[in-house]
Amino acid sequence: MNYNVIIDHYYSAEEDRQLKDLLLLHSRQVCELALDVCNRHPELNADKELIEAGAMLHDIGIIRCNAPSIYCHGTEPYIRHGLMGAEMISLFYEAQTDVPPLAEKVKRICARHTGTGLPGLEPETTEEIIVCYADKFFSKTHPERQKTFEEAMHSLEKFGEKGLVIFSKWHEKFK
Repeated sequence: MNYNVIIDHYYSAEEDRQLKDLLLLHSRQVCELALDVCNRHPELNADKELIEAGAMLHDIGIIRCNAPSIYCHGTEPYIRHGLMGAEMISLFYEAQTDVPPLAEKVKRICARHTGTGLPGLEPETTEEIIVCYADKFFSKTHPERQKTFEEAMHSLEKFGEKGLVIFSKWHEKFK
């Protein structure tokens, strides 16, 4: 799946340059950590091609959200960026006859990566969980460094106790 074509399609305007650069930096960070988890845990039998595409596209929907501090000047609340990303992937492939088999799975990663999953949209597959887990260690507001486990936990507090328990279990499994 050529994720660069999809990113370039939605982030082609010059005024989106800073946002695109931030998206690519963040997505590469998430991708590297997610692939590292796969390499350290071959017993998971994770699909590395899906992990890569999902990590690189998980935040594509930020362009439709309102978060000016990270160059997002859309209208949607930021909490919806995953759902917006899934919709954008659908729209990208809508008129095409040759849709890659990974497209539906990548849409699920987009829709299910916020927090430890929004109610009714929790990550279910190994690949969804790995990308969601890796994403918690990187912030677009402070892209210069990887969060510690404690910092990642702190950022999940707003999602409630359930999210903290889930993330702790993932950490025990993947660390």
